[in-house]
Amino acid sequence: QVQLVESGGGLVQAGGSLRLSCAASGVTSRRYNMGWFRQAPGKEREFVAASKSGGITDYTDSVKGRFTISRDSTRNTVYLQMNSLKPEDTAIYYCAATFDVMGVRVKTRTYEYDLWGQGTQVTVSS
Repeated sequence: QVQLVESGGGLVQAGGSLRLSCAASGVTSRRYNMGWFRQAPGKEREFVAASKSGGITDYTDSVKGRFTISRDSTRNTVYLQMNSLKPEDTAIYYCAATFDVMGVRVKTRTYEYDLWGQGTQVTVSS
């Protein structure tokens, strides 16, 4: 059974840090394009960060320099390190995966992903 399970969310003050984890089962994460998305109340789900084979990554502009996506292939886990958090980062964060294709850019659109986790809440207080 293919499953993505996020963890690591919580409540943090502005300027603080959190590390989200996404444990993948039933798939080999290194063969997949892995992404993080978020959805704030009343807003559409938006791209945050993604990683594909070869260590290629992409980030939305608002998190560049603050967030880092990484993988641990031995644990089949993807991480999102979030530093210098802001109240506008408050959202439910979702992990997503889609099979990686060599030579294709990092995928950043929600419709490009077919596997999703259940989400983890991140709340940043001012």
